[in-house]
Amino acid sequence: MDTYLLPAAMRELPPPWHDLTYRRSQALEALAPRGETLEQARHVLRTCLPDRRQSVHDWDEELRDFYDDRDDHILDEADAWLTGIMPTTSQVTRERVAQVVGMWADMGIPTVPQPPTEKWVDRAAAEWAASVRQALAHDAFAFLERATTARLLDHGERHEVALLAAAFVRVGMAVEAAVRLLVSLGRPQGEQALRELVNDDEVRDFRPYVRSRLLGLRRPVYDARAREATRDEEPLLPAGLQGLPHAWQDDFGWGATAPDSRSLAQARSALEACLTVERVPDDARMCADAPADRSAVAEVVRALMPYPRLVTRERMNEAWRECESLGFELRGIDAACFAKVWCERIADRVTAAVFRWLADLPQGAGAVGDKEPAVPSAAALWAAELAERCARHGSAVQEAIWFLHRTDDVAGSREALTRLAQDPSLPTTTRDTAQQWAQ
Repeated sequence: MDTYLLPAAMRELPPPWHDLTYRRSQALEALAPRGETLEQARHVLRTCLPDRRQSVHDWDEELRDFYDDRDDHILDEADAWLTGIMPTTSQVTRERVAQVVGMWADMGIPTVPQPPTEKWVDRAAAEWAASVRQALAHDAFAFLERATTARLLDHGERHEVALLAAAFVRVGMAVEAAVRLLVSLGRPQGEQALRELVNDDEVRDFRPYVRSRLLGLRRPVYDARAREATRDEEPLLPAGLQGLPHAWQDDFGWGATAPDSRSLAQARSALEACLTVERVPDDARMCADAPADRSAVAEVVRALMPYPRLVTRERMNEAWRECESLGFELRGIDAACFAKVWCERIADRVTAAVFRWLADLPQGAGAVGDKEPAVPSAAALWAAELAERCARHGSAVQEAIWFLHRTDDVAGSREALTRLAQDPSLPTTTRDTAQQWAQ
């Protein structure tokens, strides 16, 4: 008597859903999304949803790695035998999997025991059954996504589809297809489901992916807020930064800005302003960094406040609330601490951008001929002084020291680099960096 690996509802799926060969995908492409076919797709998801978290294809990852560099595609051929022997859902049995495993053993696939043990066959059978569920769910989500894009689902159907997609993410099956469907659902059903998922411990290692897609869905909301005037909002950055025309989009890069008197004065003003921004204590900074994904938090802050002039108390509070709702583990950091952390980081990024710009400019009048404008020697002197101050301040240390190295033909830069390399009161990393470029 055959031991079936799939529940009766899956074994009885109608065509083309019961087909496990390449012909299923072809048939679904030609199938129009309408009432009956959409219900079939939802039925497929209901029947394929397992009752626990799945491990899909763990059993053959070692094999695939082993054969990655081979030209004979032996593993792909071996995998094809599974669907060749079990072309429909009603034929997925342990006995047929055991038959394929025996063929693998005859081929000499290295991770298959010789002869295959009962435990190994059971594991392969369980993973093949999970793989069948995953493939069918992936196609069902893709089919429903077509209907969602064409606005063919009513409110109740959209609600059910969102619940099914979220359930598949929680069990770790057809995750990308499920999340794509939630994104296509948009607001409110899709967005609400994604919000719940990023705050659900069951999602675990899929959380960064889910959050990245949710951020994409939320981006128009952030952009609309960024276009609003600050009016009576409280600015958090000093005046010397508020007037900068440069945005996070270019990492506060100055691009092809010419080194004329106006831009040099603005650079000096920005550096001096950055030095006045409050530094966050080490314990608060560590708390802010772990374990939240700093780049993803930065995406929220950057989207809401793309320019320094938009960095206000009110918008920082909004960014903090948004990050909490997105499931970032801020570990006790309140809105005030969040604002201080990100004001410091913004100032550091501005500082780094300014020193990168200055380091790439020719130094001294006539240093590289008449075709390229040069930075006056006087500007090089105040820039060297500010670079040393920034390095001591712990702001953009790498970029500040690199600037001093690039301009070490200027006495001020050379002396500053030597002082930083020899000062025992500075952090070891700062001294080591300065020593590296002082040689």
